[in-house]
Amino acid sequence: MTLFRRFCRTFRVNPWLARMLIVFTTSGGGVLAFSDVKSENGMTFDSSEADSKKKKVVVLGTGWAGISFLKNLRNPSYDVQVISPRNYFAFTPLLPSVTCGTVEPRSIVEPVRNIVRKKNVNIHYWEAECFKIDAENKKIYCRSHIAGNLNEKEEIVVDYDYLVIAIGARANTFNIPGVAENCHFLKELEDAQKIRRTVIDCFEKASLPNLSDDERKRILHFVVVGGGPTGVEFAAELHDYVNKDLVRLYPRVKEAVKITLLEATDHILNMFDKRITAFAEEKFQRDGIDVKTGAMVVKVSEKEISTKEVKDGGGISTMPYGMVVWSTGIGTRPVIMDFMKQIGQGKRRALATDEWLRVEGCDSIYALGDCATINQRRVMEDIWAIFRKADKDNSGTLTVKEFQEVLDDICERYPQVALYLKNKRMRTLVDLLKDSKGDTVKESVEVNLEEFKSALSQVDSQMKNLPATAQVAAQQGSYLADCFNRMEECERNPEGPLRFRGEGRHRFRPFRYKHLGQFAPLGGEQTAAQLPGDWVSIGHSTQWLWYSVYASKLVSWRTRALVISDWTRRFIFGRDSSGI
Repeated sequence: MTLFRRFCRTFRVNPWLARMLIVFTTSGGGVLAFSDVKSENGMTFDSSEADSKKKKVVVLGTGWAGISFLKNLRNPSYDVQVISPRNYFAFTPLLPSVTCGTVEPRSIVEPVRNIVRKKNVNIHYWEAECFKIDAENKKIYCRSHIAGNLNEKEEIVVDYDYLVIAIGARANTFNIPGVAENCHFLKELEDAQKIRRTVIDCFEKASLPNLSDDERKRILHFVVVGGGPTGVEFAAELHDYVNKDLVRLYPRVKEAVKITLLEATDHILNMFDKRITAFAEEKFQRDGIDVKTGAMVVKVSEKEISTKEVKDGGGISTMPYGMVVWSTGIGTRPVIMDFMKQIGQGKRRALATDEWLRVEGCDSIYALGDCATINQRRVMEDIWAIFRKADKDNSGTLTVKEFQEVLDDICERYPQVALYLKNKRMRTLVDLLKDSKGDTVKESVEVNLEEFKSALSQVDSQMKNLPATAQVAAQQGSYLADCFNRMEECERNPEGPLRFRGEGRHRFRPFRYKHLGQFAPLGGEQTAAQLPGDWVSIGHSTQWLWYSVYASKLVSWRTRALVISDWTRRFIFGRDSSGI
């Protein structure tokens, strides 16, 4: 009895032990997790006590880029204000799993206040939406949409010293008639929940009596538009959900179920290795998923979707459907479109930034994630400046030795140079000069400006825009936070490459994206992975790699425990079919 009392007393004094025991039990003993929620004694700051000398940083958005910035910001010399209509961070790569009940919605979200309250930085959050950015006066205008006694039309004006725009993007409908009104999207957590309810509703409708066979088939025809990673993963998840769970519960309608995947290009997953593309198309064919490539959607009505054949003379065909999920790309949000018009970028699809993520023409504004794109400077734009900087003796020619002295700065300032050398299987730019001169270049041999231009003329062909992925956004947020952490230090001791047009060095090294690989879940506990070095893996073992990587990337131990518990529950009991 004494031992039992000691045991109970221990749990009363240390409540975190109880939480740990519960998590350990529900996860089958496979995961030991600690909640990220700290005790009430954690450090907090009142905005009224904020040091007036601190620079005010306003962060718009709580997605991958914004949260990555906040998690990595450690410098206490900033007063940070976070503004977003969404008071949580959602792990968007698992949205397809939410659509079919593999993972519960709350398992992939972490409240913003949980993330920022443990920081030693003065961070505040407001649930509001920015609708206007005034770069000239360094102000933003926001409005809260929280229901209640508040005046929803009242504006909130916020001043800033630095503005970090990380509000992401919206689904792109390409102005196709009927898409916005009749299609489901898969960008937000609410979208995934709505899709889940619609799938269940379709099966319930199809089970009602007095329906014709054609009407039943229409209701149970699920169309996915877009053969990218999101569309493919959702189609695979839906197929598994239907064939492993719903068919057992709705046996009378199982023959009427059909899943169609539409893609405008020649293949699905065209950003992956061809081996993955071929395997995915073959697997979907075996699974009974109808993949239609070269089919461009031209109209979506309430019950029918019309497509145009890209190759075969442009013939238009129509098919009935019960639900359409639209996953074809991203578009610009209205506040970003308005801001781009203000700063002369009105014809662009996303905010243009330099290599340090600063919005072009706005020194105190940074943009990252899906709402922005890096406008990488071309080598040929600065070819004369590079030549002049390397030509220290002003002789009008360069020796290989002179060129080697600025080699690292050139590769750091212009990443397309390193990519070009890699593709050409050259070790350095010196090899490039030797190649242009016929492999006879020695350190004493001189190269004039025209020969220098000729050697680098094809380098800019390697320039590519970064993909709009969570991986890119997270790396950008981490990079920008590191720049803010070391702002004062790098003002005194710049660490960036040489300024070829000017004196000295840049304050920071430019942002460099490091691709860590990508996954494509294909259903049936099989996943395809493409990792750096052209390493491709497909099959059941890769599915377990997917589980481990995604579990490790979740934002907190709490969400890791919940997601792993959901996966375990699904393995044991299957997916739930309730319409809630």
